[in-house]
Amino acid sequence: MKIPQTQVLSDDQALQLLKIAELKGWQIHYVPDKHQLLFENESGWLAKLYLPWTQVWLPDIGFSLAEDVHYCITLVRAGQAAVGYFHQGILLDHKVFRAYLVRQKQGMSQFKYLKTKGKSRAGSRIRLEETLVFFKEINERLQVYAKQYPLNFWGLGCAKTMWPLLFDGEMKPPFTSKSDELIELPYPFAKGSYEELQALELRLQQFHLLLSPAGEPLIQLEQAPNPEVDDTW
Repeated sequence: MKIPQTQVLSDDQALQLLKIAELKGWQIHYVPDKHQLLFENESGWLAKLYLPWTQVWLPDIGFSLAEDVHYCITLVRAGQAAVGYFHQGILLDHKVFRAYLVRQKQGMSQFKYLKTKGKSRAGSRIRLEETLVFFKEINERLQVYAKQYPLNFWGLGCAKTMWPLLFDGEMKPPFTSKSDELIELPYPFAKGSYEELQALELRLQQFHLLLSPAGEPLIQLEQAPNPEVDDTW
């Protein structure tokens, strides 16, 4: 698992990138909702560097290891979700949720179907009720984490079409869609599962670099010796 079209960088390569930007006089902006550095020159953006969640960005210093970082990850797909609490990059607690939300013939969630067709048969009503319960249980778990741990980040992998169910239900999450602590996950995943939460342990502690067409010829990084990188899912 990695962010599409990116390359994983070692710590030394990330520092190389900062030195190149300094030498060339590029601007560096921190983007909080993506925990990302944006590198720009007069022609536009050149590179986006996704930072490890166990590190912070200090403009006067650079990268710095967070002393005590806590974050929660929520992965949602129609019918299945996984919520996990991480401390210093280690998954310490999790819960998986499942519900009957998908129409078998149409292959879409009941929420999406109702927005297009508005059916009200018994099966549809049952699926809609389970959908509401599904998101309520997710948010109840998030509220538990918020009360128990000093969360620095809330990571969310969820289609925007389902955001109203997450944010506007009877039970709301301990953050809003505009919260500074909310980070939309750029990582692809097939379903909300414990296995995918585990896979994120490593990925959230790595640098991921995305280059623009203009940035590719300008940024050449030395390869780190024996990099321990696995880009497969």
